[in-house]
Amino acid sequence: MITRSSEETIELGQKLARHLSAGDVIALHGNLGSGKTTFTKGIGKGLGVKNVRHIQSPTFVLIKEYVARIPMYHIDLYRLDNLQDIEDIAVEEYIYGNGVAIIEWAEKIKAILPKKHISVKFKIKGENKREIDICS
Repeated sequence: MITRSSEETIELGQKLARHLSAGDVIALHGNLGSGKTTFTKGIGKGLGVKNVRHIQSPTFVLIKEYVARIPMYHIDLYRLDNLQDIEDIAVEEYIYGNGVAIIEWAEKIKAILPKKHISVKFKIKGENKREIDICS
């Protein structure tokens, strides 16, 4: 799928959210600025997060929880370098929890991701153009 604006990327995330249920894990892969957080805003919008403008990359706090029809856990592993650091923040409680876990830089926890998860890959194709590949 190609999106040509942040609005289209949000809409795509919103469409995916319609099919999500408690326990789902969304693994996001892509370079900085490729649209992972924007897509997450769309998922939040689709799940019913009240103010999606507040959905920002949790780079420094690592995990943000949002109240929605299904709890949404936004996890950003950018600043963590090894699996032990990631396990130390109890990320598995969120991944195997009762909400939807959305993980930026998910390749860092490939070893502990559930076998059943949705993988979303982002590629920058231009200033506002993104190629987004969703695989379950």
